[in-house]
Amino acid sequence: MVVAFIGIGSNLGNRAKNINSALDNLGSVSGVRVVAMSSVSETQPQKACGPNYFNAVAKIETDLEPQVLLGVLLKIEQLLGRQRPFKNAPRTIDLDILLYGNRIVDSPELIIPHPRMLERDFVLNPLLEIEPKFREKFKDVCKR
Repeated sequence: MVVAFIGIGSNLGNRAKNINSALDNLGSVSGVRVVAMSSVSETQPQKACGPNYFNAVAKIETDLEPQVLLGVLLKIEQLLGRQRPFKNAPRTIDLDILLYGNRIVDSPELIIPHPRMLERDFVLNPLLEIEPKFREKFKDVCKR
């Protein structure tokens, strides 16, 4: 099993319920186990519009390959009503693979580590909360 970190955000509807529903759905997927969840923080949209976000990070163990995990996350987003009418539109749920072990993925559909992860306090703070030695463990991957 590989340890991966998933960024979670919601700024439409019942944001707390959306995050909990996303975690419940993720935890019910064969080959995925939710190991830890950060606290939820409220943040203003960055380079986006709409209401404030609730953000968190989940630590999972998975035997799914990154592209398969991405497909699972997209299906959960769709199930929870995510629509994409325009870039950076408000969303019921947003699920991003931040890290997948020490793997680097660079394809048109998926980039790991998440390319803007280190620029976003709403990602870094919850990540450090559940993985305090994240910078040491993943320094080689996050140099890109």
